[in-house]
Amino acid sequence: MDQKSSDNEFSSQAGSSGQDTEQSTQQSSVPSRNGNEDSLPPRSGGGQAKKEIVEWIKALAIAAILVFVIRTFLFSPFIVDGPSMQPNFETGERVIVNKIIYDIRQPKYGEVVVFHVPEENRDFIKRVIALPGDRVRLDGDELYINDERVEEKYLAEAIAQAQNKGLPYNTGDNFPNGYVEEDVVPDNTILAFGDNRGNSKDSRMIGYVSMKEIVGRADLIFWPLDKIKFIPHG
Repeated sequence: MDQKSSDNEFSSQAGSSGQDTEQSTQQSSVPSRNGNEDSLPPRSGGGQAKKEIVEWIKALAIAAILVFVIRTFLFSPFIVDGPSMQPNFETGERVIVNKIIYDIRQPKYGEVVVFHVPEENRDFIKRVIALPGDRVRLDGDELYINDERVEEKYLAEAIAQAQNKGLPYNTGDNFPNGYVEEDVVPDNTILAFGDNRGNSKDSRMIGYVSMKEIVGRADLIFWPLDKIKFIPHG
């Protein structure tokens, strides 16, 4: 089309009207570059549709890669199963686990962590009670770390309710005990208890938790929707 416009402009600048007519007549018989004298055929929509499909495939592939990276290296969902973390967590609640935080720093007291138990081939959710080098003693509802009484704020209300009834909150094992006799936390491990001290399989039975088995820190309850909240630690 550009070529045709240029030819027309050139013909309008010729000397006489007769020459203009003759020249214009001669040019009208010259085919365009694509072999058609009048106009191009309409473009097919198939090429555009194919391009859109390719773009969708690319977008889905990128999304899949991002999901894989996020779930493998950054964050992962976890379903609470069992009563061991009551009253602070209930069966069926879904939490987001921060998998990168302990690549940056060590766990801290009171943090809720998810860790793998190789002997049972499953993951547990518990609370960090003590860190490497700590000397620990749990006597009923009283927790001592390095011979100092520790106030467990996350259990204060539950302990008070039990004691108001004249009952101990911890109806389970103390620590150390017949399962775990060593009271000093070894290097590269943590001591982890469930909040439901009377009904929790935790370090009192399975022993100290290796740092390498820690999946991450539970940071957010995202299901059920009416319980969405960031998880307090400590």
